[in-house]
Amino acid sequence: MQCSWKAVILLALVSIAIQYTAIRTFTAKPFHMCPVPNPLNCGLGQDVESFDRMCDEYPYFNYNSSRKTHILILATTRSGSSFVGQLFNQHSDVFYLFEPLYHVQTTLIPHLSPSRYAVERRVMLGASRDLLRSLYNCDLYFLESYIKPQPANHTTDKLFRRGASKALCSMPVCDAFSPNDGNIEEGDCVRKCASLNLTLATESCRERRHVAIKTVRIPEVNDLKALIEDPRLNLKVIQLVRDPRGILSSRIETFRDTYRLWRIWRATGRKPYNLDLTQLTTVCDDFLNSVSTGLSRPAWLRGRYMLVRYEDLARNPLQKTKEVYEFLGLSLEKSVVDWIHNNTRGNNDVSAKHKYGTLRDSAANAESWRLKLSHDIVDYTQTVCQHILDELGYKAVNSPEELKNMSLSLIEDKTFIPFL
Repeated sequence: MQCSWKAVILLALVSIAIQYTAIRTFTAKPFHMCPVPNPLNCGLGQDVESFDRMCDEYPYFNYNSSRKTHILILATTRSGSSFVGQLFNQHSDVFYLFEPLYHVQTTLIPHLSPSRYAVERRVMLGASRDLLRSLYNCDLYFLESYIKPQPANHTTDKLFRRGASKALCSMPVCDAFSPNDGNIEEGDCVRKCASLNLTLATESCRERRHVAIKTVRIPEVNDLKALIEDPRLNLKVIQLVRDPRGILSSRIETFRDTYRLWRIWRATGRKPYNLDLTQLTTVCDDFLNSVSTGLSRPAWLRGRYMLVRYEDLARNPLQKTKEVYEFLGLSLEKSVVDWIHNNTRGNNDVSAKHKYGTLRDSAANAESWRLKLSHDIVDYTQTVCQHILDELGYKAVNSPEELKNMSLSLIEDKTFIPFL
């Protein structure tokens, strides 16, 4: 009996759901609604036995989490999120993780299909939220369910971009560098540090007052509602947005195979008939849905959401960083200020051109897409993404001459005041 394509997709999604359920049931540690007592995030001052008894009697006890703020950088690929992540990674009291949800994606949906991308990424959301909740509680063992091959004795060398986290490249996790070594290069960390011991990483996490996680694998802020409303997490979201024209240009340059048809259009002036337009429309739709929610100021986002345009950060990195830190209630350390000065002045070095690099001439980079995209691609993008361009204050161009006129800024002076 011949199966329809809808039946095949349905069976595939059911299979993924079963895999996730199995992971949660058999390989993951059970999630405890009442957190382990820790002087950094709990003001109870009780011993373990009395604390456990209280968890049994009051499973939804709202402990004092005011001393520990959790941060989530909500972004999309090629929007400047690696740069923003480093603004927290350089802080001595922040435990930073770079894209831990990568492991959820590669386990549950190892082969993303462009035609089913929107459906498949929704399948990830339940698993992603569970993992985020565990990581914010410094339960890094939960990651083991998604790392392949599964870690032995809580040790692995397969954590995605381990070297992008300063905390995972320094004591007590790694003893290859001294505290005076300053900025540790990611490659040096991977080469010199031993395999990652998740027990030591958990210890490092608990020693710090804040946990920051960057992700491009959560579509909208609405998908984080359950975590944001959880008073135990004290979670605040920094949503990073960028001009969709700049995102498209950067993706064409970075993901050359995936965006091959866009490069053909740019080179020939003819739009391929089989061009995957969802590579553009998904970005604009996600931005519009998420930003509309954030700017409508629902009660559950009060004091929990800040919208940041990449272009504002690129043009005034120190001032914008001060505003972000003020919103979060964090002190701006000298190490963060020094990193900003050292990484926003431009550099012709090869490392500055790495696809995940953070060293750049930030002001010039903000609108560099204008010199790389053809006018017909820009015009099409403006038509498809008109609503979000207007909402975020990005101006349209009406001619090839206007596009290349770099003295004409396409960024409106627009202030997005956090909902406090």
